Amino acid sequence: MAFYDVFNGDADGICALLQLRLAEPRDTTLITGVKRDIQLLKQVNAQRGDNITVLDISLDKNKAALEACLESGASVRYFDHHNPGEIPEHPNFQNHNNTDSNTCTSLIVNEVLKNQFPHWAITGAFGDNMQSSALALCQLHGLNASETEQLKNLGTYINYNGYGPSEELLHFRPAELFKLLYPYSKPLEFIQENKNVFEKLENGYQHDLRSAESLKPYQQQSNSAIFMLPNLAWAKRVSGVFGNKLASDTPPRAHAIITELDDDFYLVSIRAPLENKTGADEICMQFPTGGGRKGAAGINKLPADQLENFISVFESYYK
Repeated sequence: MAFYDVFNGDADGICALLQLRLAEPRDTTLITGVKRDIQLLKQVNAQRGDNITVLDISLDKNKAALEACLESGASVRYFDHHNPGEIPEHPNFQNHNNTDSNTCTSLIVNEVLKNQFPHWAITGAFGDNMQSSALALCQLHGLNASETEQLKNLGTYINYNGYGPSEELLHFRPAELFKLLYPYSKPLEFIQENKNVFEKLENGYQHDLRSAESLKPYQQQSNSAIFMLPNLAWAKRVSGVFGNKLASDTPPRAHAIITELDDDFYLVSIRAPLENKTGADEICMQFPTGGGRKGAAGINKLPADQLENFISVFESYYK
């Protein structure tokens, strides 16, 4: 019997797993990657009796691998908030999926664990740009303004660390970062005792964000704005959190962050208006390699010859 934890390398995936493993300590094989690497379940060579926990990766994008795991005789527990498509029924499958636009995987796990490690849930929610949900949980658990800000920053930095075309371009590989965070039942203790790690993430985030904020919109309308980022490492790292910041700064507006890639492709991140978190997944799923959730979605490799079509679809949806 083997145990596997398969999780998104962003803040939501990491903070969701932290809660589970703090509640259920277990030596497991960690399978993760950059944030956009979501077809992770196929890396598991499942055998009868294995236990697999999956967090914050689309069930729809991993359906074939999930069915293969179940057919092998493994048990799978799935936590996620992305559009799952058709959900399989199997006696060895335990599903915790909630596509509500105001929740995320960290909040789903927190609910299942009945608030055992709410500060990590808050950190994950802030990282996933679930601002109102995170603030409500801060208030529920009596966090003051300084503590709230620290958790918000940590969540943002963990999320920022997950972006990039490869793990080599990240400040910390997601599995490594999980192991650095795991000894701490409360994230504020981590911040105090691992200032060198926290500051490395913070400095990288601030440097890359300043570069992004110097750019002017590629196109802008009253209800939407599009930014074009260059084919540089900093741009690939910051694209997602830059979109989150734009969404928070201008809640009525939708944003698309388009980053140039090699070989005439683009990386796309969409943030729906925070005041109306709908449509991001619908738009992205119209294009190959697209997917996500209602409030935030993306396209991993948009062909250059489809760029104008994408812009037209995006701007038409958010007129």
